[in-house]
Amino acid sequence: MNTIKTKKSLGQNFLIDRNVLEKIVNTVEIKNKEILEIGPGSGNLTSYILKKEPKKIYVIEKDDNLATLLDQKFNNELNIINEDVLKISENKISKEKLTVFGNLPYNVSTEIISKWIINIDKQFWFNSLVLMFQKEVADRIIAIQDTANYGRLSILSNWKLNVKKILDIKPESFKPKPKIDSTLLVFTPKKKFFEIENAKNLETITRIFFSQRRKMLKKPFNQIFKNAKEVSDKFNIDLNLRPQNLSPEIYYRLTKEFEDLRGQ
Repeated sequence: MNTIKTKKSLGQNFLIDRNVLEKIVNTVEIKNKEILEIGPGSGNLTSYILKKEPKKIYVIEKDDNLATLLDQKFNNELNIINEDVLKISENKISKEKLTVFGNLPYNVSTEIISKWIINIDKQFWFNSLVLMFQKEVADRIIAIQDTANYGRLSILSNWKLNVKKILDIKPESFKPKPKIDSTLLVFTPKKKFFEIENAKNLETITRIFFSQRRKMLKKPFNQIFKNAKEVSDKFNIDLNLRPQNLSPEIYYRLTKEFEDLRGQ
């Protein structure tokens, strides 16, 4: 088989640690499920997934050479989608809910998870997401109110999903070795979540608030709401606080308020 060359532009680092690969596939149920793997690369994790007897496995691989190599390596065991994950409609891949695995490219990982969350409609297209991020991004996803890492990504990720950290992964587990640690997270759908008309509004509101996270709330409030004082009083918010001091629930409620006022 041809030698696999990684492409820096695609953020490729292939996971080679057998213990970590085992832990990943044991995180959720795979047998008889339809699986989607993002960026399978050389197919190391793919091999472990196949041992667990999935009903069907789809893989999205942007790199043309790797897509060809995967086809050769696994014969007809995979449904290979040779496209950019950011340009795909996930809910059109299968009629069944998918269990998703992904060693997400570091350069677009936040873009991918944000896109998926924003595109969730009333129905979830997945049962669970088992995803690897660089540790710094994972820390932002799981961060809680009143901490330095808390921000847009935490609020967006925890809106419709339960997020659980599984383990940190050292650079030695990859080839080539990245310069930073990675973290494996599992996302599962929440049965109940705050109803917002358009998820992009939540993204907009949190972007405005956290673009100046060290400043007091007064400035973003005045930027978003014409009746800033009235809105802050309604939700009992002290405008001398900073963005990281507000809970995710308050941001969801402020987004709904923004939608209601704009709809008048």
